[in-house]
Amino acid sequence: MSKDVEAQAVYYDEKTPTSVDVEEAKDADGGMVEPGLHRGLKDRHIQMIALGGVIGTALFLGTAPALADGGPAGMFLGFAMMGTVVYSMMACLGEMIVHTPIAGGHIALAQRYVGESMSFAMGWFYWYLWTILYPAELAACAVLIGYWLPDVNVAVWITVCLVVCTFLNSWSVKVYGESEFWFALTKIILIIGLIFASVIVSAGGNPKGEVIGFKFWGGENGPFRQYLGIQGSLGQFLGFWATLTRAAFGYCGLENVSIAAGEAEDPKNNMAKAIKRVWIRIVIFFVCTSFVITLIMPSSDPNLRLGTGTAASSPFVLAFTRVGISALPSVINAGVLCSATSAASAHMYLSTRALWALSHNGRAPAIFKRTNRWGTPYLCVIATFCFGLLAYTAAGNKTAWQIFDYFSSMIAVVGLISWCGIGFIYIRFHKACKVQGFDRARLTKYRTPDFLQPFLGYYTLIFSGLVVIFNSWRVFMKGRWDVAVFIVGYLPIPLFFIAYFGHKAWKKDKMVPLELIDLETNSHEEDFGEPKPLPTTLWGRFVHAII
Repeated sequence: MSKDVEAQAVYYDEKTPTSVDVEEAKDADGGMVEPGLHRGLKDRHIQMIALGGVIGTALFLGTAPALADGGPAGMFLGFAMMGTVVYSMMACLGEMIVHTPIAGGHIALAQRYVGESMSFAMGWFYWYLWTILYPAELAACAVLIGYWLPDVNVAVWITVCLVVCTFLNSWSVKVYGESEFWFALTKIILIIGLIFASVIVSAGGNPKGEVIGFKFWGGENGPFRQYLGIQGSLGQFLGFWATLTRAAFGYCGLENVSIAAGEAEDPKNNMAKAIKRVWIRIVIFFVCTSFVITLIMPSSDPNLRLGTGTAASSPFVLAFTRVGISALPSVINAGVLCSATSAASAHMYLSTRALWALSHNGRAPAIFKRTNRWGTPYLCVIATFCFGLLAYTAAGNKTAWQIFDYFSSMIAVVGLISWCGIGFIYIRFHKACKVQGFDRARLTKYRTPDFLQPFLGYYTLIFSGLVVIFNSWRVFMKGRWDVAVFIVGYLPIPLFFIAYFGHKAWKKDKMVPLELIDLETNSHEEDFGEPKPLPTTLWGRFVHAII
């Protein structure tokens, strides 16, 4: 770009946390940090945050209704298909966030590559997503603890979980990163253990000596279910389609690693490493898990719709109990509780960072920009804590898990809209590279093959959009109108466009012209200090390779 054009390009990005006119600071090692935030997340923290953000109650409990709706083939294909969408989304996000690892993640990228209105809408939507799910996850934690101590008021456990999450998010980001590392490691061990146990049970290694194999893919169960009693291939397809929203909720949060970019050490290398391993996580923790569940649990079992919110409704517990293994419910409930607590802590972290980014960009009260000496936006933490108090509305409410299920459906829709936004942002980024003659070969840390782009961006945008539009189609069937389902399924759509076009009209905002998009600021490795040296010991190299 010419100097004149380059100067204009900075104007469009002047409010982002990494703009050239913002005073920069250095950490103890001399690396650049975002104003107010400290780069305290190590390599292993980033890798586990990328993993831990997608292993929650949805994987342990949400797979039960998915199996009942879609059947074994329907659920497996649903998780696999949504996995391709998530991989495409992360490939697009990865190119952008590794090239420009700035605070605010895709919220900040939306301003840089699209415009202020897109950043405003996506930022507030993203804040809303995690702020609303936070109290719901706290209530879920309390319900899980109530599995062992049903006589204790659920408000006690909500208080305990609220205090724990607030504590983990009030200190240095290193404390949060360390807690997520161990939470995620526990979940990984549990998931891998359940996968192996399921294969053994299916092969006949169970008290009854029953060889199950693919028995539950045939007979009265069949590979697909007739959804809502609709017969033929249409009913089977609709059963498969119903699993997509549940799968989306399970995957929701994988993009969270981009939010941590502003607090990561050696962000370019650590972000690239996390993004490159996304496909492994999708295959092992979602596709493989959904597959082994179809081997050990019949889709016709009415217990799949228990919806208790505890281990009692987990397909793993139901399956192992069927073959005479009754010692696992408490173990799995403990694992799900660990998962829910980790998720609640992550929701608080994401909510606070989204609010901080909005404030830093002038789209939320400036008071939320304040950070303490550890680089924690403490007023954002206090605000999120206040929203967490909504969890007490579930105290004494026997439908607490149903409320969580409604929130889960809404969060899935909001997450899908965010994925649509990421796809659109990438399309703009890719077009800007072409218009400005920016060689994608310069994306040395992470770049998807040229023949896949920008098609992955369009695939993410279109497929996610279709799932959003048809996510609650069943309410339009005769006799199936449900106000609650309609609201959670479709309210987020007009809210997003109201936020986008309302801000556009208020600020008279226009999209950043492709030739003026800033592709250079904060894209150079030297902007973030010297990369950390690779470990030299055998053990260090081993840990670096797997984490």
